[in-house]
Parts: sequence; C-alpha cells; structure tokens
Amino acid sequence: MLRSLAGRLSRACLALSVISASHPQSKPAGNAAASSFSKEALDYSVEWRLIFAGNARLTMDPAGTPDQGLWKARLHLESGGLISKLYRIDDNYEADMDDHFCASRTTLDAMERSRHHETKVEYDRARGRASYVERDLLKNTTIKTAETEIPACVSDIIGGLYKLRTMRLEPGQSDQLILSDGKKTASARVDAQARETVKTNAGTFNTVRYEAHIFNGVLYARKAQFLMWVTDDARRLPVQFRARMSFPIGSITLQLDKEGHE
Repeated sequence: MLRSLAGRLSRACLALSVISASHPQSKPAGNAAASSFSKEALDYSVEWRLIFAGNARLTMDPAGTPDQGLWKARLHLESGGLISKLYRIDDNYEADMDDHFCASRTTLDAMERSRHHETKVEYDRARGRASYVERDLLKNTTIKTAETEIPACVSDIIGGLYKLRTMRLEPGQSDQLILSDGKKTASARVDAQARETVKTNAGTFNTVRYEAHIFNGVLYARKAQFLMWVTDDARRLPVQFRARMSFPIGSITLQLDKEGHE
C-alpha cells in the first residue's frame, strides 16, 4: 500500500510542478510573449500532508540567437525526506518554445524507483499534429506512441504556466485555454477566484488565486482540484501550487523557497 501510494504521489508531484494552462489564440496579442520575461530560476519545496516530500526547480532561459526569439524551460523534480525513502524520484523535463509560448518539443527524463523512462513530444505546427513517444531506457523498448491534432499554436504545460503569467484575469473572470501533452489536446477553463496574501520561505506576497480545471477528465482523468497563486504585480511570480486529491493522497503543495537568476 505504501509503495502504491508513493508511486501515485510521485506522479502527482511531477504534474503539480508543471501543470497550468495554455492559451487558445494562434497569435497572442499585446505583451503576451516570452520576451516579457528575463532569465529566471525558481526553487520550490514540495509538501504532502504537512510532510516534506522534495524539491522542484523551474528555470527559463533564452535559446539560440536573440533574433530567433526561442526559449528553453527546464524543470527538475527530486524527492526528499520520507517520500525519497519510499519512492526515489529524479525527473528532468525540458520544453522548447518560441516567443509566443508555442511549443516545438518537450522531453521528460524520469528516473523513478527502479524505472528509467524517456518521453518525447514533437509539436509539428505545419502538420497540426503532436507526436508522443515514451521509451523504457533500461529495456530499450517503446512503451507508448500517440498522435493528436493541435492548433496552430499550442503550449505545453510549462509554456502554459508562463502564458498564464501574462494574463490579467481579475477575480470573478474566466478564460478558456488549451492544453496538450502530446497524447491529448483539451480545452480547459481557468478561473481567477480571489486576492490572497501568501507567506512562503521567499517572503510574503499579495497574490491572485486561480483554479485551472485540468483534472476530472479534462486533460487528466484523476479526480482533483488544482489551484495556483500568482503575485498581483508586474513580476507575476507563481509562489504557490496546490493539488487537492481524494483519499488516500490528499493535498500536495509547492511553495516558492527562492527566486533568482542563473
């Protein structure tokens, strides 16, 4: 039971670290572009039921030449404490995108317990298709392949996080967004719910709380509620994430420990 619970928790932690939403427009307007961000590194602590569960690090860096307008986002997730003893996790996710958060490819290198899987997604905007390939690197076998239709510009889940940070939804407002993980493309609603003060190890922040409706069969089948808190200022920092899941997992929370530049 503990191993089963730890496995589900590890995958939930990974999803929580990167899930948000992506915007449906094929040509974002105004300042909704990656150029509105600078080089950035955000460190989070992961907590499950008041127990320390690990650390996550999210970075955003320009890629290629300045005139190309290309960006690379990276997420590193590592288990810690009790969870590390039950289910060791060392996952690395990379996402390549253009200046409007349109994804071109993603790669997940996941080392979880005794498994080592690699998942690659290619977003072919010319064909309007996303191709998904998951491989077992230890057995040198292909586990799953899939292909799904995508709009002219679609964000992966990390690009969606940055996209959400450019949006200015006031409490009470909503927007319809699009997500793709390479296996499925789905429309999801994001609600701006309330202004709240959030205290983390990085400081005290005035935020807007958002709910992204991505679970319950929208993109992910799991029954859950996903919330995120973004600072109510020009930085639009994501300072807290929370996934509320059914028993026996319960709530998983990520809180910002440190922000900076690499």
